[in-house]
Amino acid sequence: MTILLAGDIGGTKTILRLVKAESSIASALPTLTTLHECTYPSQDFPHLIPMVHCFMQDASTVLGEAPVPERACFGIAGPVIEDVSRLTNLGWQLEAEDLQRELKILKIRLINDFAAIGYGVMALPRKELHTLQAGEPDPQGAIAILGAGTGLGQGYVIPHQGGFRVFATEGGHVDFAPRSELEYQLLRYLKERLGLTRVSVERVVSGMGIVGIYQFLRDRGIKESPEVSQIYKIWQSEMGKEQKTVDLAAVISQHATEQTDYLCMETMDIFISAYGSEAGNMALKFLPYGGLFIAGGIAAKNLALMQRGLFMDAFRAKGRVSAAIAAIPVHIVLNPQVGLLGSALCAAQM
Repeated sequence: MTILLAGDIGGTKTILRLVKAESSIASALPTLTTLHECTYPSQDFPHLIPMVHCFMQDASTVLGEAPVPERACFGIAGPVIEDVSRLTNLGWQLEAEDLQRELKILKIRLINDFAAIGYGVMALPRKELHTLQAGEPDPQGAIAILGAGTGLGQGYVIPHQGGFRVFATEGGHVDFAPRSELEYQLLRYLKERLGLTRVSVERVVSGMGIVGIYQFLRDRGIKESPEVSQIYKIWQSEMGKEQKTVDLAAVISQHATEQTDYLCMETMDIFISAYGSEAGNMALKFLPYGGLFIAGGIAAKNLALMQRGLFMDAFRAKGRVSAAIAAIPVHIVLNPQVGLLGSALCAAQM
């Protein structure tokens, strides 16, 4: 039995979890049992170290004894280079060696939050997945992870010496590839409105992408409902402010799901089709017969829209090589804490 500390560190909130890991005869993955978990506003602390001290004190009170984690892993919403990360929106400079010394934990790793998701999908039960294409899964095949949220994360997992290795990528920043005249017009619109020389796929397949598509269609003359029009005006008035009351992407997807606003419905059709196309592109690059997992906040929250067929139609539309991805399992991740689970698994594997 090993005590581990896992963390999911974001600019808004940080979740810390104390875990008991036990070897499993039936699986290569350990059995993880949560001992204590807390969520903290990240801005309330000058650094991760005092936050962890506060968490460990809470855990001691709840558990009736002072737990001693042997290893820790923190998934971070930002770049991590050689176990060093700077969270610019928090002013935190995190270095694994400093954390080990100050927290008195033998080994600590810092990983990108999408790498943490890569570890996490390895341990998800079937009930926390929604399957869009069953395919023909290969237990020894590569795994790909794609996730639209604030941005567009991409990563992959490969079997390695009885375990696995996880790699984050910057695939979300490849060029957006239009497939129709309407998408070519969208590309030109985004270039002109944002003053860009190139448009990445993340500019279309993400939360900001939903908003960008909506503005494009709106400026083309598609009318919005009075309710959404009022919300859009509030959103515009709050641009540039730290405190916002409107999540426009969420409003658009909600009205599309409820079919209460034509402009929102058209927006989400374009978004989901572009999302499916990029998933198919990733499938061609990695041939992940171990499975392609759709993570991020948008897919799970818009499950009804993702199931309607546009996503998989675009995924499969790869011309003469379409047959190459027909056997790839495609799943939507339903567990919003898959990254935290992944951080615990990474600590267990260290």
